Amino acid sequence: MISVRAPATSANLGSGFDVFGVALDRPGDVVRVEKADETTIEVTGMGSEYIPEEPAKNTAGVVANALDAPAHIHIDKGIRPSSGLGSSAASAAGAAVALAELYDRDLSGEDLVRVAAEGEAAVSGEAHADNVAPAILGGFTVVRDDGITQVDASLPLVACLPETVVSTRDARGVVPDSASMDHVVETVGSAATLAVGMERDDPVLVGRGFRESVVTPARAELIDGYAAACEAAEGAGATGVTVSGAGPGVVATCYPGRRRDVASALVDAFEDAGVEARAFCTEVGDGAEFV
Repeated sequence: MISVRAPATSANLGSGFDVFGVALDRPGDVVRVEKADETTIEVTGMGSEYIPEEPAKNTAGVVANALDAPAHIHIDKGIRPSSGLGSSAASAAGAAVALAELYDRDLSGEDLVRVAAEGEAAVSGEAHADNVAPAILGGFTVVRDDGITQVDASLPLVACLPETVVSTRDARGVVPDSASMDHVVETVGSAATLAVGMERDDPVLVGRGFRESVVTPARAELIDGYAAACEAAEGAGATGVTVSGAGPGVVATCYPGRRRDVASALVDAFEDAGVEARAFCTEVGDGAEFV
């Protein structure tokens, strides 16, 4: 049996829609695989009752089919589904790494990302790699059609998860079909700033890079209490706050030593809006690893 821990991730990061992603030190999923004549899936842990165990409808099952690697797959969920923290990506990434090892497949990191992205298509309808790339490679990743750039960043982060469900398909549905040139220029500037900030481990630059005015405001409308939570987090020391992935998760960056203050501010603000929430004091983390 092969066991792999795959981390939660935050994609988009404001200005990097469908391009940027970052691995989080916590939480994570654990995926265990054993060879079998046909693929079966068992899911336990957080939100497991909402996750299909039919292989064709589960990201890990799709990965097993893509690798021609039938197995019994057990997924212990530490990441709530529909959280904006890459829950489906973690399962796909963990399965890709574990099954490649189990069947002795000689695949590069980018090869594994492409396979795991096929699993993501089972959830979102399209094979996006912005979550599975950091889940496999770790750190901060930039995904393009012609390759992936990875940076081993070291940055304090807070991930906050309000008890609201936002489906990936719904979150994609509210994204505008077009943007003005002013918004394009703003987004390019923010994305460049964020990338430089990750390279420098600079929470101020990363926080500034979160800012954009096209995708985030549209998705924020789906998250009750979002505006107040952002304001409270910045008042507590966050250098930037944005929607994590499709939402409803929120990710903030700050200076070391301020994470607990920011986490408390986010949780309190959501609760003031009538929404229960929990927060993780985390940081940029590693990719999938054997356990």
